[in-house]
Amino acid sequence: MAVVVWIVEGTWPACVDAARTHTPEGTDIVLLHVTPADIPGAAHGAFAGLLGRGHRERDPGTRLEHLATASADQLLADAAQRLDRRCTRLEHTGRVEREVVAASADADLLILARDGDRTHLGPRSLSPASRFIVDHAPCPVLLVWPETAPGIATIPPPPPPPHHR
Repeated sequence: MAVVVWIVEGTWPACVDAARTHTPEGTDIVLLHVTPADIPGAAHGAFAGLLGRGHRERDPGTRLEHLATASADQLLADAAQRLDRRCTRLEHTGRVEREVVAASADADLLILARDGDRTHLGPRSLSPASRFIVDHAPCPVLLVWPETAPGIATIPPPPPPPHHR
């Protein structure tokens, strides 16, 4: 069995705990973190466009790339420590939702957490990237709440019945 666990700042502990709870010992677990490619790119572009060229050593995009790498490394290390099992750590850079879907192409299970409005049950509990991943995942998905799920009273009311003329 191969399991991909999407590691995201703020929600990763619930995903790691789900992997420990719902997968048997010996499962091939991949801890995946994806750094969005657009953040350093935007900084590079802003620096080049607004501040001119010729001072690459002051380009904030390079600093952001290094900070993102260090942050991802630390998140993956923390997740591996919490998992306390043999695992593979992967760091990808790109469009987050597409990288997660691609990384789960050969997986038997993908684990991710709700990362939207977590005060109510319903579709808004998923960010657009998570919604894309759930809709396009090529394998079964285990979707977890990073904290206790809200009660069923938080489900929006049904739409009013249609009016007949």
